[in-house]
Amino acid sequence: METRARYAVIGSFVIAVIVAAFGFVYWLHHTGGLGQRQVLQVRFARPVAGLTPGSAVLFNGIRVGEVTGLRIEPDRPQGLSATVAVDAGTPVRADTAVDIDYQGLTGVAAISLTGGAPAAPALTADGGRPPVLEAGPDIGQNLTQAARETLRRLDSLVDENRASFKTAISGLGTFADMLGRNSGRVEEVLGGLERMIGGGGPKVPPKVYDLAGATSLPALDKKVEGQLAVPDPAAVLVFDSQKILIRNPGGTYSSIENAQWADNLPKLMQAKIVQSFENAGQLRAVSRRVDDLNADYRLTTEIRRFEMDPQPNPTAIVEFAARLLGGDGKVIDARMFKVTAPAKSMQADDALAALNAAFAQAAEQLVVWTVGAL
Repeated sequence: METRARYAVIGSFVIAVIVAAFGFVYWLHHTGGLGQRQVLQVRFARPVAGLTPGSAVLFNGIRVGEVTGLRIEPDRPQGLSATVAVDAGTPVRADTAVDIDYQGLTGVAAISLTGGAPAAPALTADGGRPPVLEAGPDIGQNLTQAARETLRRLDSLVDENRASFKTAISGLGTFADMLGRNSGRVEEVLGGLERMIGGGGPKVPPKVYDLAGATSLPALDKKVEGQLAVPDPAAVLVFDSQKILIRNPGGTYSSIENAQWADNLPKLMQAKIVQSFENAGQLRAVSRRVDDLNADYRLTTEIRRFEMDPQPNPTAIVEFAARLLGGDGKVIDARMFKVTAPAKSMQADDALAALNAAFAQAAEQLVVWTVGAL
């Protein structure tokens, strides 16, 4: 019996030592410690979920102490007062900001302090009571509370502006109904905008057309030994382009869509006049003015009309003036040439066939007249 009693006493002593050691470690880590502590009072304007005695106190993210007590003040039943103990060297000042930080997956609350300005006064005790730090009015509000408060304000906003929202929704319904009735016009407007800004998918390049010169020329009695130079035809700006023109009622011009000349019309017409003279073979040499500045003769032309006229029937009209000059610059002869040719339609292929037929006939007349004048 004495042996058993001795063992019981020894076991009790060992357990007491272990408990005392754990208590000392807890006191050393949480509340006591070997260093000096500064006690502060932190006051919150609203309840703080998850804050308990022993919760950490952080300063700029570093743990400097813990919560030693929590209480509800009788004169502030909606708020909370926390007593904290922090390291004496913690630079807590009058402008130190207070916040709540939820740590880890469990969301354990901790008091977070943020340092203020170096020149701010240090906190001091008042009448033997610990210095007080005041938290902001929204500190302690968790995400659920913030969401509820936001929804409450949103509901209040909707309720106060119920009439305005009803009017706006009614206007949107009227606008949608108008769009439905005018969907065709809206599509036309959007299509026009796409064409104007170059949108609406890849753009199809226009079809390019060449001009035909005179090929079937009548046999002429004489052959001129001189050299003829053919400069660029003169033309107003509307003809000096690659557009294939349509003359509209009232004297305005438009162009055939998706079709254009292979070059600016004056350049193209000059090349085909030279080609027509070469096909005739009645002159020793025919060249462009830029090729030979010492030619015996010069043939200048001026485009008056080179267009399609849709009224009353589709018709191609080619009209130009010609002047034949000698080597001294004197005018030998001058003449107007005008040829028309009917077209099957105003489509690009039909219109270009008519314009080529009219120009080929006019070029033939020009060659015959020039050789006869020389």
